[in-house]
Amino acid sequence: MAKVHHSAICVRDVEASLRFWRDGLGFEVLMDSSFDGDWDELFLAGSDRLRSIFLGDPRDDSSGIVELVDFGIALGDGPSAAAPTEGFFLLSVNCDVAATLARLEALGLGGEPRRISAYGVTMVVVREPSGIRVELIDLAPPP
Repeated sequence: MAKVHHSAICVRDVEASLRFWRDGLGFEVLMDSSFDGDWDELFLAGSDRLRSIFLGDPRDDSSGIVELVDFGIALGDGPSAAAPTEGFFLLSVNCDVAATLARLEALGLGGEPRRISAYGVTMVVVREPSGIRVELIDLAPPP
């Protein structure tokens, strides 16, 4: 059976994205390395060097990995705040929503949270510094 290993985001500002995922959402850095390769051939990247940062939970292999990718060059415009379009939609993260939003606000990251409660579960969408939607889902329904 095939399994998703990781999801990669080409970031606009690697340090801002790292603060969002590590300091705001609480992911830990699993790997932070730069690699030379024929990335232009593989990804049409316009660069032969990339920095890759794997983020996740080293204590839980099933938690998933988010990869931040920095090619060291200016990229085209990323996702906008517009309504969903065909293609990549969002990454969803289970967390303590209130605590996560407090950390993001203190860091000045995430933008204006959009929130609902469905079936007793709080769901909030914030924006990663590169514009990617990140859905925060509370670990447990409210009492």
